Amino acid sequence: MLARAIAERIDADPLRRGVEQARIVCRRWREANDSRDLRIWSDVLDKPWPEIRSVLLDPSEDGRRLRQSNPFCGILTPQERWALYREFRKHEAA
Repeated sequence: MLARAIAERIDADPLRRGVEQARIVCRRWREANDSRDLRIWSDVLDKPWPEIRSVLLDPSEDGRRLRQSNPFCGILTPQERWALYREFRKHEAA
């Protein structure tokens, strides 16, 4: 749900500012503690938005693993994230 909301936010911005923000975050994280997944994200973030979007939304096991360290933090506000968490909990309880 979070990845979809992030993708929708970036889709709505013709300048794709969220992608540049993710690149900055990824570089900062790699400087602090490089990992295989961050190197993958770094490579992915060099691609055009449709390819980045595809990786961000990838439903596979690899996609789920990469989302655990996705550098798109800050795209959604804390309030938006908490609303999605609440919605997810309701969905899971049903």
